[in-house]
Amino acid sequence: MLRRTVTVTAAALAVVLGVPSASQAVPAPGSAGAGDVYYPEYGNGGYDVAHYDIRLRYYPDTDRLTGTTTILASATQDLSRFNLDFALATKSVRVNNRAAAFAKQSDHELVVTPARTIAKGAPLTIVVEYDDIPSNVVAAGFTSWNRTPDGALAVNEPEIAWWWYPSNDHPTDKASFDVSVLVPDGVEAISNGTPTRWAAPAFDGWSRWSWRQDKPQATYLTFLAIGDFDTYQDTSADGSPIVTAYNTRLDAATAAAAKTSVERSDEITDWLAGLFGPYPFGARGGVVTGAGDQGFALETQTRPVYDGRSFIRGSNNSLVVHELAHQWFGDSVSVGQWKDIWLNEGFATYAQWLWSEDQGEGTAEEIADYVYGTVYPADSAFWQVLPGDPGAGDLFDGAVYDRGALTLHHLRRLVGDEDFSAILRAWTDAKEFSAGTTPEFQALAERISGVDLDAFLQTWLYTPGRPDLGVSALAVPAQPKSWPQIAAARH
Repeated sequence: MLRRTVTVTAAALAVVLGVPSASQAVPAPGSAGAGDVYYPEYGNGGYDVAHYDIRLRYYPDTDRLTGTTTILASATQDLSRFNLDFALATKSVRVNNRAAAFAKQSDHELVVTPARTIAKGAPLTIVVEYDDIPSNVVAAGFTSWNRTPDGALAVNEPEIAWWWYPSNDHPTDKASFDVSVLVPDGVEAISNGTPTRWAAPAFDGWSRWSWRQDKPQATYLTFLAIGDFDTYQDTSADGSPIVTAYNTRLDAATAAAAKTSVERSDEITDWLAGLFGPYPFGARGGVVTGAGDQGFALETQTRPVYDGRSFIRGSNNSLVVHELAHQWFGDSVSVGQWKDIWLNEGFATYAQWLWSEDQGEGTAEEIADYVYGTVYPADSAFWQVLPGDPGAGDLFDGAVYDRGALTLHHLRRLVGDEDFSAILRAWTDAKEFSAGTTPEFQALAERISGVDLDAFLQTWLYTPGRPDLGVSALAVPAQPKSWPQIAAARH
């Protein structure tokens, strides 16, 4: 074994110890937001998170949640203090092995002042202890934690982390996760990624469930489903674990319809990989809640969460396609700004159109004609919402989904199938595990196709009114067979 002599300069030592050197700037507070134009207080500045370790204990009878979250991060500036996005009652905060001062600045901003200033580039270990009743906590005017008859759901977009762990809550700061939850015996606690501890007895009457997400994940895509679920484990052909779960309060017919859809997740994931490139994550599956428990489906990373109500009228494979397409568009490639939401929803909706075509239930062209000519007449308010900049109040308006998908279909017609396919694959490859904006997508599409897209995207994404397709009249298109299922998928 060889031993090398290491010389440590004063500046380098300052970074290691978190002490500013003479050449460094005077430490300043990190910003209280990440710079999002719709949500200026969401996320924070001054640091970058690498990993969250979330350890919880949940009491279903009272909805009490106690927890300790450890955040591994690094300072991106010389820091005197920084913010965490968090709404629950905080007991203590430690930063780099020292007790830190903390105070609520607003209903979801926790201001932390470490005992020692932090130099740019220095590591940050932040430990937050908390204890609260999440369903009683109101932030930004609402409560996102959803208490159910048998447990709780932490599933929402764009805000959910505030109610169960402190974070840098913006999609541009992704991290890996360990989530470990102590619950009474017989209660399931399901989260993202790979199960590392499955209902392991902890002490009398309590069991611990643990999950690991080793790929970068946005905070809002991290979920927790606690309750009485029938759970199933399998393995994909590539060796990835498949975990599916169904709330036991579902009636037999709804549970059967849900299973006939969600149990096809592995197959549908492989089909989507043929369109968009390799599946970006190492686990698969889905969770179905009780009917009406949350009212929507969400593309939570590796394991979408569906409301059981979505399957009351029967199976809905198109909904599964939508949420799994988000694993590429929204999860692996997230929005750089929330105003870019069409890059998530328009793409996932267009995947449904492509699935319809593959299944012989209506081509993408037929669906596009039907949406343009029948579903939304020229005088519909639908055409007044701009999918490229819908506004925070219309983040999930139908135009973001359907006009977003129409934009993609007409882009495909403009550049041709070969270039369109190349654009989708290049986008998911270039932006894998990061975030993207509409101008970046435009630049990539123009580079591949050689077509100037300024006027095209201005018309489809940023101009009120139904775009003129250059025809004086359209025959009334028949409704494609797949349309009812496509229309049922929102989120």
